Amino acid sequence: MSFLGVLQGLWESSGIAAIGWQQGVMLLVSFGLLYLAIVKKFEPMLLLPIAFGMMLANLPETGLMADPAGLMDATQKVEGAHWYDDGVLRLIYVGVKSSIFPCLIFMGVGAMTDFGPLLANPSSLLLGAAAQLGIYIAFIIAILFGFKPEEAASIAIIGGADGPTAIFTASKLAAHLLAPISVAAYSYMALIPLIQPPIMRLLTTKKEREVKMGQLRKVSKTEKIIFPIVVTVLCALIIPSTAPLIGMLMIGNLFRECGVVERLSDVSQNALCNIITILLGVTVGATANGEQFLQMKTLGIIVIGLVSFSFSTAGGVLLGKLMYIVTKGKVNPLIGAAGVSAVPMAARVAQVEGKKANPTNFLLMHAMGPNVAGVIGSAVAAGFMMLLFQS
Repeated sequence: MSFLGVLQGLWESSGIAAIGWQQGVMLLVSFGLLYLAIVKKFEPMLLLPIAFGMMLANLPETGLMADPAGLMDATQKVEGAHWYDDGVLRLIYVGVKSSIFPCLIFMGVGAMTDFGPLLANPSSLLLGAAAQLGIYIAFIIAILFGFKPEEAASIAIIGGADGPTAIFTASKLAAHLLAPISVAAYSYMALIPLIQPPIMRLLTTKKEREVKMGQLRKVSKTEKIIFPIVVTVLCALIIPSTAPLIGMLMIGNLFRECGVVERLSDVSQNALCNIITILLGVTVGATANGEQFLQMKTLGIIVIGLVSFSFSTAGGVLLGKLMYIVTKGKVNPLIGAAGVSAVPMAARVAQVEGKKANPTNFLLMHAMGPNVAGVIGSAVAAGFMMLLFQS
């Protein structure tokens, strides 16, 4: 073979020759997300692995998400192919598709979560519930746009700003939409510092944002131990389909609060949660293949997800304003925005916005109440949707 022939063969087998405009667009998007994660520090724990996974999936000819064994799609099955012939990211993605990763993430979230602020101020449950407004608004919009009810229900859960719950719901109701729903949910979670503040400032006055809230009461250890047990039993009895998520969330929390399994609590909070976050983030990003992702239906899901998230933020803030009026100025409406479930990101945003209005303000612990209530609320909303539409 001539030297020129070798060069021609090398060129024809390279990714450069195979790259299409869709991959080019998605590579640029991934670079933008990497910039936001690394330079702007917008939730890098989530955004960096998602962006890198997106970049990997859109480098042509790598085969990282190849599925010759038909693990995800039987129509792609190649005669004689085995499971180990699939791309490495496709194999890891089985943990997303099967809901193993979302449930394990919930265990880690539970082990990291202090439900004390919620127990100290039970009215936070109302703010957490109000911040699920976007889920139901998005469901209606998706139906109007022609999505089937089970598809609309899966898309709507993006409004809860809870990635694991969105993945869990989509895998049960609309597995074919799992990729865009996953990417949208996790991207909006990571971009909370960009999306929420304008909505919060638009719906509140400076006087409302300046409100300083009183110190929360001390919650006993007994209350903290009983809480996860009671919530698990009640939720599973009323809506059984919530049991996987609520059960894993609450067992993680019980590890934290009971005081007799420190090693299990430590592993759940740190090693396990970090490992699953890496695997889930990279593989969720890797589902954003340009050829399949840049379609009108997929872009519609992204837009509806943003609308859903915005309405959820607005719902929490508006109920916060009502509580401000009812309590004669004792509740800062900003904490209502934290009810969208993304723990602790949304609570931090409420704290930052409150501090901008009043440098002596400290809203973080007050915002954590609706924040953790939102986790329960989004899981219950997902269970309700599955109860209605799961065949």
